[in-house]
Amino acid sequence: MVSGTAAKTHLNSRRESAAPSTTETLSAPTTPVVGSKEKDASNHTAADEEWKDFGFLPIPIRVRYDPESPAHFGLLMNVIFGIASTFIVSNLYYCQPLLIQFSISFGVTYSEVANIPTLVQAGYAIGLLFITPLGDLVRRRPLIMILTFITASLPIGLAITKSLVAFEILSFFVGVCSVVPQILMPLAADLAPPERRASALSIVLSGLLLGVLVARVLAGVVAQFVTWRVVYYIAIGVQYGILLVLYWMLPDYPAKNKGATYFGILYSMAKFAVTEPLLVQAILISIPSSATFTNWWVTLTFLLGGPPYNYSTVVIGLFGVVGIVGVAMAPLIGRTIDGLVPWSATLFAMIMLLITFSIQTAAVGLNVAVVVIVCIGLDVFRQTQQVSLTTAVLGLDASARSRLNAVLILSLFIGQVMGTAVGSKVFTEHGWRPDASLNLAWTGFTFFILFLRGPHCPRYTWFGWQGGFELRKSHPVPEVEV
Repeated sequence: MVSGTAAKTHLNSRRESAAPSTTETLSAPTTPVVGSKEKDASNHTAADEEWKDFGFLPIPIRVRYDPESPAHFGLLMNVIFGIASTFIVSNLYYCQPLLIQFSISFGVTYSEVANIPTLVQAGYAIGLLFITPLGDLVRRRPLIMILTFITASLPIGLAITKSLVAFEILSFFVGVCSVVPQILMPLAADLAPPERRASALSIVLSGLLLGVLVARVLAGVVAQFVTWRVVYYIAIGVQYGILLVLYWMLPDYPAKNKGATYFGILYSMAKFAVTEPLLVQAILISIPSSATFTNWWVTLTFLLGGPPYNYSTVVIGLFGVVGIVGVAMAPLIGRTIDGLVPWSATLFAMIMLLITFSIQTAAVGLNVAVVVIVCIGLDVFRQTQQVSLTTAVLGLDASARSRLNAVLILSLFIGQVMGTAVGSKVFTEHGWRPDASLNLAWTGFTFFILFLRGPHCPRYTWFGWQGGFELRKSHPVPEVEV
């Protein structure tokens, strides 16, 4: 009886094993299943929508998102990110050398057109606060492309309008939409391998710095020979060219934080600013450090235009070309930081900035060679510091990189305003040496903030030196899944 039962059980198990598993791939049924055509059609339609930007613009096959074969973020794509950053951020600075031409063209006083740079920067601050966080909520490829299209189109109005009010309104919205580099930077951090993240960020950041230089030089030179409106016609053409390149080269990437809301994203950004010790430390370092940068470049005109130098405006402008050194150093800076713990790279940059400002305090008003040394030292080591801080902050949470970057960039903006206002007042009232001493004091404050929290503290530790003192990376950085 037992043997008969066993045999029957064995026969049933053989029959069950002969049936295909639900996890195996089945061949197509010989007879159609009711509704299968409708289901296939709906799936096909969903797939078509997935591979289109804005619901109608096909995404090139080579840049479509494939989790099994993600886009390769090589040097070419990194350079494209940097070049796009250069010419989009230039929108913020074209107006600065053109204010006199604006006053003549619009038939107004210089004080009336002096509001234009302020409006552009105010728009940029609004964009940082309310647009860049969208990078953590929506697909970034269409977001970047629509913003680039807008920044390429708005200068059409700037180039043809004869109304100062219209020019000011358009300038504000140009500033709002010129935040593409601050969306590209977190995207570069997502696409680059962890061991190359600092290198990738340094190239994008160098593109930003180059944009400041290109805008001022291009606008100044072009306006000397033709009307200022040609500057904006050039900007239109260049940005539409960038839009075309981005369409073919910018990789698609899925939206993060599905189910999140826009206001929830904004709330979490404010929460990060007060609950993340590393981010708060980076903010408190970035504000005074950014202030030293703008203090130097704003007061440099006063320094070189007065005794003992008495240089012309053209010669003073050429000192901005020294900034190219910082751009050229970007790959080396990135590779160096990739091999270090970000904290130690920040410390190295601070030490070199302290030396630079000591030289400034000692002799910047006595010898022009010192001016060149300070220009180079400030550009290179300020960039080193910013890349190391950005690398550390973007490593906190892969799903919140756009928000983290926005908070950090806003702190830079605050520092720039502080450096311009306070630095100009100190220089004009007390001279170059007290102004240089102000840079020394701000840099000393950053040392105090850095040493409050060591290089290996746990994420939510505010003060201390837990985790040892190792300053170089001894093993690959673990990647956080997005």
